[in-house]
Amino acid sequence: MTYNDFTFESLGEGIEICISDEHRFGTDAFLLADFSAGRHKDICADLCTGSGIIALLLHKFYKPQKIYAVEIQEKAHEQLKISLEKSKIDTIQPVLGDLNDWRSEKELDLITCNPPYKINNTGAKNDSEAVSIARHEMLCTIDDVCRCAKKNLKFGGRLCICNRPERLCDIMTAMRASGIEPKRLRTVHKNPECPPWLILVEGKKGGKPFVQIEKPLYVRSADGGNSAEMKRIYGLP
Repeated sequence: MTYNDFTFESLGEGIEICISDEHRFGTDAFLLADFSAGRHKDICADLCTGSGIIALLLHKFYKPQKIYAVEIQEKAHEQLKISLEKSKIDTIQPVLGDLNDWRSEKELDLITCNPPYKINNTGAKNDSEAVSIARHEMLCTIDDVCRCAKKNLKFGGRLCICNRPERLCDIMTAMRASGIEPKRLRTVHKNPECPPWLILVEGKKGGKPFVQIEKPLYVRSADGGNSAEMKRIYGLP
């Protein structure tokens, strides 16, 4: 199949990401990659990877030994393959398929997921089915993500998820139902006067009950530009 809307955006260090009208990326991808902080020795997976942005950012900033990038939509999967070929990256393995059926070749140290934020059949859907699948739980729910993490993470392995604040209870109950104990929570705000628009949650397989609430992350500085922390996360001077 041929697609005519592919363009490329540089992530720095020779990494080029292929994007399209349906499969792009936003600030939340950078926030989740930074929050998850993969290690060089880790074997990782990024579920619902879309264009592969989180997998590419993990590669850029943390250099894990291997990253599986799992995506059910063929177009997004093709975009990542093109990105990897153009960027000459061989430590990311694109996987086309349903995460409910996927099993890693080895137990994983880290799983990241930027899942669909909206419960299916709530809110208006986009005219594009691909965009609707990315935004609504049409093919994948938080429970599905946690069950996938349960069967693929090693004991003590981490699952890191970003989502909207209103889904916090759903995330924590789904984690616990799969034997993944919520361990860290961070809220993301536009500025100190605004309520959070995003949450970052880390759970640990087989962990004991204890949640650390980290300091809020503010995206904007007083002058309206990127905050010092966002500059660090983006890799800006």
